[in-house]
Amino acid sequence: MTIATNRKVLITGGASGFGLDIAREMISAGAKVALVDKSAQNLALATKELGSNALSITADVRNQAELLAAVERANSEFKGLDTLVISAGVIHIKPMNEVSEADWDLTLDVNLKGAFFAIQAASKYLVDSGRGRIVAISSDAGKRGYSQIQAYCASKFGLIGLIESCAMELASSQVTVNCVCPVGVPTTGMGQEVLDWKIKVGNTTPEAIKAATAQTNPLGRNASETDVTKTVSFFISDEAAFLTGCALDVDGGAHLGFFPGVSSN
Repeated sequence: MTIATNRKVLITGGASGFGLDIAREMISAGAKVALVDKSAQNLALATKELGSNALSITADVRNQAELLAAVERANSEFKGLDTLVISAGVIHIKPMNEVSEADWDLTLDVNLKGAFFAIQAASKYLVDSGRGRIVAISSDAGKRGYSQIQAYCASKFGLIGLIESCAMELASSQVTVNCVCPVGVPTTGMGQEVLDWKIKVGNTTPEAIKAATAQTNPLGRNASETDVTKTVSFFISDEAAFLTGCALDVDGGAHLGFFPGVSSN
């Protein structure tokens, strides 16, 4: 897999979770990476770890002006921009009758509106580069509905639609636009939120939850940040130049069908 060593990358939500792990991978391949995140503290820690090829930019993806300024700064510092990774995301887990308007708006604004603002701001530079790449982190919840994460499902379904639309719009400019749809990864911040909720409602331990989710996955283990990062890296690579508009499951086969009432083994 060939990731050009001089890639110029901007990652939203880049100071933690998938975004930070993807930044590590990109920098190890010789890229320059702008981390966009609303947490100045996390950005400071991330850039200290990543070194001189990492640029930290504090911005809230819900704010169009802040995001535009972040993209402009990255483009100016790197003298171009050819890759956008959309990793900023939030979740809440509540029965629908407990979901407030603020809960709903925050989730849709970060996960969907923020993704659109990022693409809108970066696309002209990706077009100019002649080798533009956009990769977004959606979710298995972007393809299947789950109880108590109504806004999250809506945002991630919507993100796949946004990616397909932008893929079509940017194809003639040789910019590819794809997304990955991972199952939950317990080592990310969001994965920990989900794990904590499962522990609470199940009155059990983290180890029991992780063991149960691994056992019910067709490949027999939980997803890792590396699984997602390597898939994102593939979409950025030269080998993926003819792939666009894809929403690729990174789930160990969890999306596959089964006969109700019959063991999958």
